[in-house]
Amino acid sequence: MRRPIESAQYTSSEFAVLASGFGIRLSVGRTGQCWDNALAESFFATLKSDLATDRPWPNRIAARAAVFEWIESWYNLRRLHSSLGYRSPIEYEAALAA
Repeated sequence: MRRPIESAQYTSSEFAVLASGFGIRLSVGRTGQCWDNALAESFFATLKSDLATDRPWPNRIAARAAVFEWIESWYNLRRLHSSLGYRSPIEYEAALAA
């Protein structure tokens, strides 16, 4: 089974010209650099495992509110970040201020 959008489309020169015409800077480097979007993929994997369960959302507004609440109350404040030495952002900033 093929994905609806093949990865080659993201690296094509036509796609780059179209993106540039809309003022969008592409984040991909050379073809085959799998780590380029690792941060975004990690974020969305965490979001999907924590929030996007099998429950249906009544509408887009409710889903947006739930995602905003998850980011602002847990992901950005209390979640342990490996890049911060497995401390929460609050703990990390308190250590910097001390």
